[in-house]
Amino acid sequence: MVMRSIKRAGIRAYNVGFGDCVLLWVDYDDAVRRAVLIDFGSTELPGDFPKDHMDRIAEDIRDVVLGRTANADGSITRGRLQMVVATHRHADHISGFGRAKAGSIIRDLNPRRVVQPWTEDPLLPTDAKAPLMDRQMVGTMGDMQLFAAGVTAASAKMNALQRFPDGVGDRLQFLGEKNISNREAVDCLQTMAADGRGRYVKYGDDLTDQRLLPDVTIKVLGPPTLAAAPSLARQAQINNEFWHLASNWSRAAQDGDATCDDLSPLFETATEAVPQAARWLTPRIDRAHADNMLSLLRTLDSSLNNTSVILQIRIGESLLVFPGDAQIENWSWVLFDADENTGNARLLHDLANTNIYKVGHHGSLNATPKTLWEKFIHRGAEDSTANRRLITLLSTLDGRHGSREDNTEVPRQALVRALKAESNLFSTELHKTPWWTDIEVSI
Repeated sequence: MVMRSIKRAGIRAYNVGFGDCVLLWVDYDDAVRRAVLIDFGSTELPGDFPKDHMDRIAEDIRDVVLGRTANADGSITRGRLQMVVATHRHADHISGFGRAKAGSIIRDLNPRRVVQPWTEDPLLPTDAKAPLMDRQMVGTMGDMQLFAAGVTAASAKMNALQRFPDGVGDRLQFLGEKNISNREAVDCLQTMAADGRGRYVKYGDDLTDQRLLPDVTIKVLGPPTLAAAPSLARQAQINNEFWHLASNWSRAAQDGDATCDDLSPLFETATEAVPQAARWLTPRIDRAHADNMLSLLRTLDSSLNNTSVILQIRIGESLLVFPGDAQIENWSWVLFDADENTGNARLLHDLANTNIYKVGHHGSLNATPKTLWEKFIHRGAEDSTANRRLITLLSTLDGRHGSREDNTEVPRQALVRALKAESNLFSTELHKTPWWTDIEVSI
């Protein structure tokens, strides 16, 4: 096999409002561009963007990949979409795949690999060889998303009756819609992953393939399996009975029965195992409290975030990290818990040398743990002597998630200040014409 040399590489990050869509491309000396699409979703576009914006983005992705747009030096490079990565199943990361036009454009690019977390493996729920707890978690996540659908339906009705304090109904609607399963997007991903192209990954896996991306290495830092990460396993066990109850309610709410008179427990002592914040689910829904709804949805939101694929990509001399929406339970394995004999020491060494960091979870504080941030040796003041100052990339829509009053706003302003002070920050939110930002990857 003839080894190819990298000529240039870059990132195009699209302004999708509250969501993620990043195209990573590498040009080689054979005049072929090889590209990786990392996420393609949005739950809310900027107010002045057209409704077909995700279709426009798909068209631009196609043009960049296939070489229909000129490079900075005027040259034209034909290309291939070698890999699609769907970091996790949240709508703000995969909804674009579910749009008829946009999904077909990406699908027609015929990606050679489709990467998703191990929790999305379609064989896992029925594979007797899979650990029981893993199978239970996959089923539980389906129940969680039914619950989100129920909350969305019920909150719309209750909001109309002015049952919620100002703003609470909007937050419920936003979190509910974000967590509802997007069947069309999932189907598109499964179609692209057919014929052996799907990879369902966990911590420690290696996606490096010199046939697809010569001179590029791709390591998986997360998510860990439940057997590997005790904190995730405990969370799955604690919530197991509760989510069965929640799914009963959500199915009824989805069908329009918002009163949900029949919410009897699955077994007599079930209510004793249900967390205090969830006990409102057993009586009629019109006795629910809005703060409890929000608490449950945040638990669901966090659980799905922690299934995010975390990728560490080396291109030439540059190390890039793409963490999806991974939060501390996911990050903890590589940062604190993994056995050094597994090669984790090398992963940590490389992590410290990160040159480009895609900010996790649209800038929420708990998705960029302080331990992680302080490991980055290339962060520093603008006038520092740090070699190749850290580049950070943020995809967000300010003011849409959380609140400054309770210090949960996204993006978290304390984090944004640190990003600006100690890195070269690129934010998609600042780019409306054109609606993307380009970053050169040093090779």
